[in-house]
Amino acid sequence: MSLVVYAYPPSVYCQIIRMALHHLGLTAQINEVDPFSGTGPNPHPFGLVPTLRDNDFELWETTAILRYLDAKFAKGTLSPSAPHAVARMVQVQSIVDTQAYWPLVRMVFAQRVVAPALGDTADEGCIADGLARADPVLSALNDIAGEGLVLAPGTVTLADIHLAPMIGFFNAAPEGAEVLGRYPALGRWFREITKYPSYRDTCPPLTRVNS
Repeated sequence: MSLVVYAYPPSVYCQIIRMALHHLGLTAQINEVDPFSGTGPNPHPFGLVPTLRDNDFELWETTAILRYLDAKFAKGTLSPSAPHAVARMVQVQSIVDTQAYWPLVRMVFAQRVVAPALGDTADEGCIADGLARADPVLSALNDIAGEGLVLAPGTVTLADIHLAPMIGFFNAAPEGAEVLGRYPALGRWFREITKYPSYRDTCPPLTRVNS
């Protein structure tokens, strides 16, 4: 086996892939790439991260990489077989990418946690806007967690792996942790998923505060 991941270690999407690899007991060579400065050898056609290389097969886009790892190395066990459950899994993954990432990570986490760590002043207006935009996202995810088809205690699917780092970044901001507390089903799920070594061992340093 020769797995290589082109990754930016602080990236939430790179944690998602590293969490999947850890959960499956797989090792990969990590080639560090900085998509912001453009440094490092980056095979991604859009200059983003992560990219997975498995011998001569190269793949980018986080959802695609997760499906590939599940299909090849887990025989599909990280994907439910029941139609309703697999649909919910895909729905959660889509919510993460289209609705959750920007307010939770780029607006709240980046301003409240990353900016001060870099010696910059947080944009309070951006944080407030991010929190407002996060509410309907978390509400929808809370309903899905409460339903129990996915995001259910005792089971791990690609939905859990895709979502957990995103919530972890948000939770690292005090305001994010406070807002998350308003959604009991989602909060219970998050507390359970953070007990997994695959989550805890792959958290970037700035997200470990409240994990």
